[in-house]
Amino acid sequence: MDVDEFTDALRDAHETPLSRLGSSKSLYALTGGEMAGDAVRAAVAREATLAAEAYADLASETSGETKTLFETLADRVAKQAETAGAEPADREFPDAEALGEPTTDAGRLGAALARQLLADTRVGQAVGFFVGDADPAGADEFRSLREAVAADHDRVADRLAAVDDRAATREAADAVIEAAYDDYVESLESMGVEPKNVC
Repeated sequence: MDVDEFTDALRDAHETPLSRLGSSKSLYALTGGEMAGDAVRAAVAREATLAAEAYADLASETSGETKTLFETLADRVAKQAETAGAEPADREFPDAEALGEPTTDAGRLGAALARQLLADTRVGQAVGFFVGDADPAGADEFRSLREAVAADHDRVADRLAAVDDRAATREAADAVIEAAYDDYVESLESMGVEPKNVC
């Protein structure tokens, strides 16, 4: 599979959701409107914790190089949760649940690619938050975290390149992004914010 072409097509298909998930309101939704450093750290830590658990489950369901990949991701993402530097928030991430749902290797890898795209977007927003909060140390910590997320993306992309079942890969990737966007919309609406007016 041409992973770059696949990723471009995925981004094109979800242009509006990904744009909104990459907006400044994304962290607002994830923290329940509590825009403070500890709340941002806790939200990032929670998502990474749940993703690490999902990757560990995927590793138990696969074999060979794909199993090795998911074992590596489970370990690395768990450490990234610790790097966020806060006790994980008490909230669910439906996209982390969607990450663990595919039943084929193609689907699992597609879901993982989508998760890494979302993680990059969220951590990037966290970098911007700490810059705006005049916390250069926090910004540097999250820049390092974003580099780790990018490295994991490359790991997934390398393995995905060997996959031929594009339909299963795309279906699973779509499900992860859609779950994240639905959660974003529901979170903002619960706080009286109109998501469609947020760009």
